[in-house]
Amino acid sequence: MLEFLPPRISSAVRHVNKNLLYELRIRADKPLSVNLGGKYLFLGEQGEASAENALYPTLKEVQDALFAACGYSVYSVEEELRRGFVTTKAGERIGIAGTVVMQGTVVLSVRDVTSLCVRIPHEIIGCAETVYSACLKEGLRSLLVMSPPGEGKTTVLRDLSRLVSERMRVNILVADERGELSAGSLGATADIVKFSDKQTAFTAGIRAMRPDVIVTDELLGEDYAAVRQALSGGVCVFASAHLTRFEDVPEKIFSRYIFLDGLGKVGRIGKENGSDLD
Repeated sequence: MLEFLPPRISSAVRHVNKNLLYELRIRADKPLSVNLGGKYLFLGEQGEASAENALYPTLKEVQDALFAACGYSVYSVEEELRRGFVTTKAGERIGIAGTVVMQGTVVLSVRDVTSLCVRIPHEIIGCAETVYSACLKEGLRSLLVMSPPGEGKTTVLRDLSRLVSERMRVNILVADERGELSAGSLGATADIVKFSDKQTAFTAGIRAMRPDVIVTDELLGEDYAAVRQALSGGVCVFASAHLTRFEDVPEKIFSRYIFLDGLGKVGRIGKENGSDLD
């Protein structure tokens, strides 16, 4: 994990608890920042530091980190980079900020990258027990897990897949568009499709793998057509979305809606949970 980091940054990260390290922000000529247990801190050579004493990555270090994360071949992940991120073999998802090169409405490339947002995947066995008990004890239902970014939606989905696999022995298709969801145990009955858009993964996956459940992350408005298609064919869908209110869900097609409150425990359900549309 984090093997792509340049030496100075790698050395600084060794001083923090990796189990609590959720995010690493590497910005050229700005203080190195980490999300440690849900709290943003600056990081210096010996650990937590003030902004003045923090480590300031150079532009070369930012670009070296990205190049290493791409497996030293930017062309091999060109499509991912056009979408603003790259996912490493270990499952870290790295968002990039720089100069976007456009042709009309089409993104051709991103160059002169100056900032990286490194999201570190965590596997928390059992974190989805509350969701399972509240929504799935009586059988499979489609559900949408909602919260602001960084509150553990992906971690919960991953553990939910594992629980359903172990306890129900159903066939699960994991549509992992960004390569982050599958960075952990999904269960013995899970099949994984990586780096495909949801419409393609759902359509091809249903035909080829006959899943009982499809698990997917970060649902957008344009993805609901694929979800509708799966549900109409009798396939349940577990998904997540960056939403905080039930009324903002574009289409109310799920059976259960779970809001994570993010109060210090991954998988904790907030007050507006479990809306039932059956």
